Amino acid sequence: MDRNSVILVTGAAGFIGSCMVGYLNRKGYHNIIIVDEFPAFPGGGDVENKKHNYEDKKIIARVDRNELFDWLNNHPMQIDFVFHLGARTDTTEFDYSVLEKLNVEYSKKIWTYCAEKNIPLVYASSAATYGDGELGYDDDHELPFKLNPLNPYGKSKNEFDKWALQQTLNSELRTPNSPPSWYGLKFFNVYGPNEYHKGRMASVIFHSFNQIKSTGKVKLFKSHKREYKDGEQLRDFVYVKDVVDICYWLMNEKPASGLYNLGTGKARTFKDLVTAIFKSLDKEIVIEYIDTPADIRDKYQYFTEADMSKLQKAGYKGEFYSLEEGVKTYVKNFLVDRKYY
Repeated sequence: MDRNSVILVTGAAGFIGSCMVGYLNRKGYHNIIIVDEFPAFPGGGDVENKKHNYEDKKIIARVDRNELFDWLNNHPMQIDFVFHLGARTDTTEFDYSVLEKLNVEYSKKIWTYCAEKNIPLVYASSAATYGDGELGYDDDHELPFKLNPLNPYGKSKNEFDKWALQQTLNSELRTPNSPPSWYGLKFFNVYGPNEYHKGRMASVIFHSFNQIKSTGKVKLFKSHKREYKDGEQLRDFVYVKDVVDICYWLMNEKPASGLYNLGTGKARTFKDLVTAIFKSLDKEIVIEYIDTPADIRDKYQYFTEADMSKLQKAGYKGEFYSLEEGVKTYVKNFLVDRKYY
């Protein structure tokens, strides 16, 4: 896509969204409209950390998410691509009405705008849609209608996936109900810079790094399932640089529209993860196992692993960071000196 193209990024003050904007800047794209919740009087704590995510980015406009559609009506221009990466990502939010408003209804507005204006779209879905993994982790278009997510967050993401598919299932040709090309990315466990503001929802790597620096040890959840030993619960951990690489590839290559998994395709244990952090810091490995909090225990995923064959068949040839490479890069290049991407 031409470097003069206008690109709109929602969630641009958040973790993946701000990394996407930074990545685009590095590729020479500066005509970027960033959308998020921007406090009028930022100060301290999470708000200040979020401000650092976007304050040095090269953009043409900063728009509050609640004012976006009015702003677009008042600033007519040709937008060439939309990355809809904004969402309520709190997996411990049990008020579904909050998640429905931000993750379903707002996403429908974004989709409809892109369809009406003929704008290609990438949006953030989630591996949380797969629930306990009983039905596997295949990004097949029939599976979302059978899934039973474990929490309201996963449900909200799956509801939008189903709605998006329903706009296109009746025809293989583009209809006025869908963007010219669209990609719903089922993010697995993404980690990397610019997550300093996320609090409890930050990655295990972020929390483990801080625990090691302050106490010399890491606390991991015990297993409450007989078939998994403590610390050997498995996740597909994917470095955010790989995530934005794939988003960029989709923008430029435009393969077949649809849902795509976005992980590495290789599950690793939490013990592997924290071992990589200790080694990156040249520290002795000390792990303490604690009970999984009661409020999430029955909704806890013990195994996730992305089936990446669909994206590979679509033509993506990029190599993924290994867990050890990604952790080392994140720790040494960002966490140690608290740098932003």
